[in-house]
Amino acid sequence: MEFFRIQRDIPFIRSARTTIFISTLLCVAAVTLLIARGLNLNIEFTGGTLIEARYAQAVQLDSIRASLAQSGFKDVSAQSFGSAKDVLIRLPNQEAVSSAQLSEQVLQVLRKQTADVEVRRVEFVGPQIGEELVNDGGLALILASIGIMIYLAIRFEWRFAIGAIAATAHDVIIILGLFALFQWEFSVFVLAAVLAILGYSVNDTVVVFDRIRENFRKMRTGTVPEIVDNAITRTLSRTVMTAFTTQLMVLAMLFLGGETLYYFALALTIGILVGIYSSVFVASPIVVWLGISRADLMPVKKEEEADTRT
Repeated sequence: MEFFRIQRDIPFIRSARTTIFISTLLCVAAVTLLIARGLNLNIEFTGGTLIEARYAQAVQLDSIRASLAQSGFKDVSAQSFGSAKDVLIRLPNQEAVSSAQLSEQVLQVLRKQTADVEVRRVEFVGPQIGEELVNDGGLALILASIGIMIYLAIRFEWRFAIGAIAATAHDVIIILGLFALFQWEFSVFVLAAVLAILGYSVNDTVVVFDRIRENFRKMRTGTVPEIVDNAITRTLSRTVMTAFTTQLMVLAMLFLGGETLYYFALALTIGILVGIYSSVFVASPIVVWLGISRADLMPVKKEEEADTRT
């Protein structure tokens, strides 16, 4: 099924030098931002206090955040917890203030707004938990990347594995760089979105690679760039349809999911768009530059058997 069909192949590889140069500059800028500014880590990473509050009736989260912000509590996170009457409030660590004192101050602010609120649970989250999350998240990224390389090297060829990993690393670095640039809150939800983008980006890249391998077997004439251009052009309709339908769901979370899902959906939105770009302008050109040829993908053993029979 094709949403649209392009009759003439688009010369994507012709502009590969320019796009790779731009991508390299963006990645260098992103890494520089990560080193210079760092990520605006959520309480799950930095440590802080969790307060579970219950109301007699459903409450608006925006009003809670506004009340706490006006009272001097910065970087407050409030989200529904189980029902619209239960609210989970996260606050960063504050010097010279214990969790009990902090919870009492928060309760006073909340009761000024609504008298029937009660605090049901107060927990302190230590920074060591955040350090464990960072280590586990980094380990997950590394293991996922290694798994992707092994899979692609077995299914296709080692050049494809390098191209896919370069494209995937490009996507992750760009996302993290934007979060560092705008100091958007980086939470475990955003980390989950980054891991999800790994799978999405690789899936899109594998579709293009599969068509490239098929073209090498079907197209007996044509240069390697022409074969790759044809593969990208033929899969463009599928790429657009997949991105469009996925983006509809992600945009629904972005605009309707509230603060809890906002940055999760934002990371996915950026990742989907950047993933399409990297599959076309990063992964495929790298495969071409590494010297992929028909001989690397053709079933050599079968051809040799045919020659011996004749």
